[in-house]
Amino acid sequence: MPTIITGVFQKHSDYRRLEIELEMAGFQNEDYIVYITEDHHNLPYMTSVQITNQADEAKARKVFGENSVLKTYVIDNMSIGEASYPIVKKYIDTKNKTEIHASPDLKFKGATEGMDSEVKF
Repeated sequence: MPTIITGVFQKHSDYRRLEIELEMAGFQNEDYIVYITEDHHNLPYMTSVQITNQADEAKARKVFGENSVLKTYVIDNMSIGEASYPIVKKYIDTKNKTEIHASPDLKFKGATEGMDSEVKF
């Protein structure tokens, strides 16, 4: 089954440079989509690349890393033809809701005298 890798990029990174580097890495124009909104100068943008093996994934991740990627997602069982902006955005939103984000370090201070020192919670 086809797989796509999607990157969310900083708003200040150049999507044209990303397209050129993807093509230099061996991806054809029909192998990737750059999702640009009307307000792309003020918002992050996304790019999806169809991958067929681990080597393609490594090449795409390398190009993404060189172009200020904020986060990368691998979506299995989806071809580039099925990867419309609303579908990919919905997948990413759902994935983000299921992740457990790191919580700040909590310090617990135990009682050293009295009844609290004998009761364990």
